[in-house]
Amino acid sequence: MTAMTVKKKAKRRDIAFPIVNTIILILLMVITLYPVLNTVAVSFNDSMDALKGGIGIWPRQFSTDSYAELLEDPAVYKAFWISLSKTVLITLLNLFLTSMLSYALSRKEYVLRSFITMVLVLTMYVNAGLIPNYLLIARLLKLRNTYWVYIIPCMFSCFNMIVIRTYILGLPEALVESARIDGAGDLRTFFQIILPLCLPVMATVALFVAVGSWNSWFDTYLYNGNKKDLYTLQYLLKMKLATTQTSSNAANSTADALATTRKTAPITIRAAISVVAAVPILVVYPFLQKYFVTGMALGSVKG
Repeated sequence: MTAMTVKKKAKRRDIAFPIVNTIILILLMVITLYPVLNTVAVSFNDSMDALKGGIGIWPRQFSTDSYAELLEDPAVYKAFWISLSKTVLITLLNLFLTSMLSYALSRKEYVLRSFITMVLVLTMYVNAGLIPNYLLIARLLKLRNTYWVYIIPCMFSCFNMIVIRTYILGLPEALVESARIDGAGDLRTFFQIILPLCLPVMATVALFVAVGSWNSWFDTYLYNGNKKDLYTLQYLLKMKLATTQTSSNAANSTADALATTRKTAPITIRAAISVVAAVPILVVYPFLQKYFVTGMALGSVKG
């Protein structure tokens, strides 16, 4: 085999790989995006027409009735504010407290770091269960029917602590040493040296915490189910979906089933609820995406 033949085969492989890779990525993109686009299309489709099925990525008969019915309730806006405020507070407090503890447990001179880390990790494997947690939060801490039941139990995460601590341990030790030579204490070192370098992992953890907090509804069901002023958006939308399904089933046995189903078709309401619940996270994600890079500390220490 001549050198020219080898070069031609290598060139063909170099051309074929990007083509095959691009085709596979396009297929994955289509598979991922189609359910999302289909849900949006169904949410903007006429209720009666949607019952026929066969809607692709574009509404067959455009209508905003589902959104109008969903957003005409003032309770939705109250619930949206509760969900938004608790998500912001939980994310900020969780990042602040978890990152500070992560930094403390990453310092080799701290003699109790191994013991405290072991105790915290054990809590991930040993869980008392739902009933003891409920008794602790509702009876002992008396957080039931209060706004703080959303905040206090979520201010710290052991898993997030391990993630941030592992990232800090990967940073050059010379950064801390140089800061201490310049006279910086632990707080100044953390806030001015470590924290800016932890933006990638902090953004990742923030997205995890925010999505989990935004999508949670079971805490409302457990602790604030009889307190309508403290309903979160997810819980309220879940209740609306259940109510819509019940109303639709009842309407099917009456003479005015056609008119009632036109307003309360569960398929379009369900799609509209999914879109309303997902939009805030989709808006936030692009602002955090730019921090999803690693190696920010590379080149910060020379020699």
